[in-house]
Formats: sequence, C-alpha cells, structure tokens
Amino acid sequence: MEQDQSIHRKMIWTIGGGKGGSGKSFITANMGVCLSKLGVRVVLIDADLGGANLHTFLGISPPALSLSDFIKKRVSHLREVLIPTAVPNLQLLTGAQDLLNAVDAKSVQKRKLVRSIQSLDSDTILVDLGGGNSLSVLDFFLMSDGGILVVTPEPTSIENTYRFLKSAFYRRLKQSVCCSSVKALIDDALDRKNEMGIQNPHDLIRAVRQIDEEDAQRIVEEVKTFRPNLVLNQVRSKKDIEIGFSIRSACLKYFGIHLHYLGYVVYDQEVSRSIRRKRPLVLENSGSRAAQCVMEIASKLANSHSMANRD
Repeated sequence: MEQDQSIHRKMIWTIGGGKGGSGKSFITANMGVCLSKLGVRVVLIDADLGGANLHTFLGISPPALSLSDFIKKRVSHLREVLIPTAVPNLQLLTGAQDLLNAVDAKSVQKRKLVRSIQSLDSDTILVDLGGGNSLSVLDFFLMSDGGILVVTPEPTSIENTYRFLKSAFYRRLKQSVCCSSVKALIDDALDRKNEMGIQNPHDLIRAVRQIDEEDAQRIVEEVKTFRPNLVLNQVRSKKDIEIGFSIRSACLKYFGIHLHYLGYVVYDQEVSRSIRRKRPLVLENSGSRAAQCVMEIASKLANSHSMANRD
C-alpha cells in the first residue's frame, strides 16, 4: 500500500490569465465538483488576490480558517486549514490575499508554500489565481503541472491573455538560465521594440547563442516543454469557438508557444442563476449546456491525471 502512495502523482492545475471577469472562479469551482464526482480527491485553492470568492460559488460562508493562519504560523500544517464542502472528495483552502502578499518578496517562502501545497493528501489541486500578471501570479502559474488560461471571445480579454502568456513564458525562460547577461537579454526581449529586434523565441535563441551556448540550449528545452492550456468561456457562436483555434495559431506563430485548446463553455443564463443561488451549476442544473461543457473539460483533466499516474 505504501509503495502505491509513493508512486501516486497528484496533478496541480492553476487557472489564471488576463484581468478579472472571464469566469475563472466559476470554472474552477465547477470543475472541482465534476472531478470529485468522478472519484478524484480534489482540493480547491483560492488565490484570487483581492477577490477570494470560491467559497461563495460553493455555498460556504466565509471560512474561519484560511491560508493566513498557516502563513502566520497559527497552525502547523496546511491540512489544518482545509475546509470540507458538501461535495464528497472536495475540500477548499482560502485566504488568497495573505498568500500572495506574504510570498511576493521571497522566492524561498514561495517554494516552501508550494511544497506544502504539493504535500496535501489529494489527487488533484485546482488553484484559482484570479486576474493580472503580477510576479506572484506568474510564478504560481508556472509552478503547476498545467496552467489553464480562461479567456472570453472579446478583444480586451484576448489581448490580456496574450500579454499574460508572453510574460509567463519569458519569466519561465529567465528562471531556466544562469548567465546574468542572458537574463538581462530576456528582460529586454519582452519589449517588442527592443534594440536587437527579437520578436520570438527563435530570435531570442539566436541572440543567446552569441552569449552562452548552454543557456541557449536550456531555452530550447523550455520552449519544447511549455504547453499551457486554453478554455474559452461565454461562447455564443461557432465563430466564437473558432477564436480558440485562432489564439492557438497566433501563440505558435508569434510567441513559439504550443497552446492546447482544452475546450469551451457556452454562454448560458443558468450560470448567473446558479451563482445567485450560491450553488455550483453542475449540481444546480447538470443538464444545462454550460454544465455539460464544464463536465467535458473536467473529463479531460481526469484523463490527464490517469495518464500521468500510468506513466
């Protein structure tokens, strides 16, 4: 039995991207419920800076215990602030504002917190990062097994998603290299008007080879392995659905990023009704079109978990 536990691999998915309003918390909460109903043990972590509200989506009152109690050492173990929900196999951690503020300055604290999260007795952990692209949000997005970007088919949301992806990607590249000159070059490359004319990872790799061949090879490997996921929310038409494929193509062409289009969720008035009732849509109205979409995406995550454990 102990051997099985030692090889069991939990999956950590972070849900982020763009600014607020794209429906990240709704999708996180409902995917968590779907996965738990499939027999997956799930922990939801609310890391939405300034807007922690996953408990509301689950119909739970503001919790007495939160991540703040762990960070401020009022409790010894992160599991002590886990909150049970009415859904079997589903637990919640909240207290995001203290989480991000406390670890913003020191990467050592950040890694310690991530290790504590990874040690939780769970199969899958879903982290709602909220909006924006602060360094803490980017780092938590990158520390997961799979980052999921939620975007709506609107120009501002799409633009914010591109900006988030590029920032996360170049931060990952910067973390992978050793030479300070290469790190500075990556910072410069974030500006499309940079003096060296670097517009994509291929240009960057060529420039880095002139400085440090080993770092250039590290970047090559990072480009191969950085494969975030996309969920398109509030889809109203077939044309909207196709936007997901357009975003995927643009990310590959302009950023060299291999983006996986995980799925879409249709616009459905049942979503707002379920939110007002403080009850997950997949429980309130499992037959609704939006609920069916979320279930399909959750099934894909469950399959990814099964494949990871087989590997």
